[in-house]
Amino acid sequence: MTSTQPYSGTDFYCDVALPDPDSLDVVHEDERVLVYHHTRPFWAVHLVAVPKRHIPSLTDTGGATDEDLCALFDAVQTVARRVELEHGAAAVTTNLGAYQDSKHLHVHIHSGPQR
Repeated sequence: MTSTQPYSGTDFYCDVALPDPDSLDVVHEDERVLVYHHTRPFWAVHLVAVPKRHIPSLTDTGGATDEDLCALFDAVQTVARRVELEHGAAAVTTNLGAYQDSKHLHVHIHSGPQR
């Protein structure tokens, strides 16, 4: 997926990313989690970790199992550790409410200057 393709829905992950991970630059995938390089990076290094089960947000985990959440945070920890080792620093963030463009829990792992 290129950054020029528009998306106007409310759940990019269920609608686009999860059905077609081959179109993404994937760094981790298992039965519960997908982690890939963001399609429209905001930082020099910008990855996104998303559970494969639809979970609305960090503050609304309805439908999630403990296994889903543990798998997500295990993947985030592993990828963030790699980013930190390679780039000397990493940040891990998620957005809520009006800040959350895609209404599916996702975690940004990033490093370096904003683009």
